Amino acid sequence: MKIGLIGTGRLGGGMVERLINVGHDVYIWNRSPEKAQPLVKLGATLMSSPAMVAEAAEIILSVLTDAIAIDAAYSGQNGILSANLKGKVLVEMSTVRPETQIALAAKVITAGGEFVECPVGGSVMPAKEGTLLGLVGGEDLSVKKVMPLLQQMCRRVEHVGPVGSGSSLKLAINLPLLVYWESLSEAVALAQHIGLDPERLLDILADTSGAPNVMKARSPKIAAALKSGQAGATFFNIDSIRKDLRTMVEEGQSLGYSLPVAQAALSSYDRSSEAGYGNCDGSELVTSWLAIAKK
Repeated sequence: MKIGLIGTGRLGGGMVERLINVGHDVYIWNRSPEKAQPLVKLGATLMSSPAMVAEAAEIILSVLTDAIAIDAAYSGQNGILSANLKGKVLVEMSTVRPETQIALAAKVITAGGEFVECPVGGSVMPAKEGTLLGLVGGEDLSVKKVMPLLQQMCRRVEHVGPVGSGSSLKLAINLPLLVYWESLSEAVALAQHIGLDPERLLDILADTSGAPNVMKARSPKIAAALKSGQAGATFFNIDSIRKDLRTMVEEGQSLGYSLPVAQAALSSYDRSSEAGYGNCDGSELVTSWLAIAKK
């Protein structure tokens, strides 16, 4: 199948690798084309505009930073909406507020295309391995058309309602994990004076009822960062987490809720970013947290 993908950052790039590996012809566009060259070497075809991707592909995926990036890719010069979308299904996979997806769906349908949202849970390795969690919003017929593709990309795909529903659930599932990295930082601070080796301390913390599943995989990485003081590989950086937390707080406010825990966590991530740690992996917040606390 001919698949288009707009936005080949870490997550999008992992998706491209997966799509190529399962046998699809993949057409890509990225705002910084030089960053997409490794994917070209793997077999992807780099196009000069989002519109060209949409013209070449049967199903077009987009994985973008925020609502501004989505608007530029869809409605900007040579954007997706300027292409002939008849017979095409657009699958928007970014983490944004539901209202963004709902407004975009209306534009795509007006332009003759079909629209499905599918924000995903997971980072780079699950994207490469096809083990993401897909949270789908859309009309039944449109979802049915893209479900085989989504099942190649995800270990579990849940159609949770109309457009907007997937984004609401994605914000909900991300919140506890993002808050956890802040709580882990505070927990490590409480145990610092004991003098345990970071690997042992993180291994103990990972083997408790309070730890998320991801701690089993990430605790060695966090321990290594604590021992060396150097950041490890980045999967989902602190600045991206700040964007998601701001989105959660805004969405909560629109629904009549304050989210005090999310807001407090956001303040901590803001401090780390201001101190120069914005591109570090969010799981290593504890490293910047302790460094800032000692100043």
